[in-house]
Amino acid sequence: MRLLVILPFMFLAGTTQAQTTPKHEAIGKFVDAWHKAAADANATVFFGSMADDAMYIGTDSSELWTKSEFMSFAKPYFDRGKAWDFKPLSRDVHVTSDGNFAWFSELLSTWMGTCRGSGILKKTPQGWKIEQYHLSVTVPNDIIKDFISLVKSHKPSPAK
Repeated sequence: MRLLVILPFMFLAGTTQAQTTPKHEAIGKFVDAWHKAAADANATVFFGSMADDAMYIGTDSSELWTKSEFMSFAKPYFDRGKAWDFKPLSRDVHVTSDGNFAWFSELLSTWMGTCRGSGILKKTPQGWKIEQYHLSVTVPNDIIKDFISLVKSHKPSPAK
């Protein structure tokens, strides 16, 4: 529901085109540090980069987590000292004209192959915070029919 509220506001506030400015670079560094915190199993930085009411949408249809739910899911990974290591391949960043919100999409090199991530950020007195992050597995168009068949043959996860 929060996404439906934020997105119209972003368009009302006006947007800039994706470009490289100090603000865009700062956002890229923030997101890079967030990914590095997962690779380093630094839960303090990783979860501290997320807003208290953040949502994390994973690759499975059941993975629609609040921050606290995602922390519970990820705790065993962070506790063992190795979570996941997503390396950005490319990123497209946009910022509202007032500089209070940003959104991005990125391609990532992951253990699942190339994935796409997208996120919404909010500027706070403590700096940028992730309001929502969505991770998806990319499927090449030339094998989409095989992928659809594979998914149909698997018992689907219940959606939240």
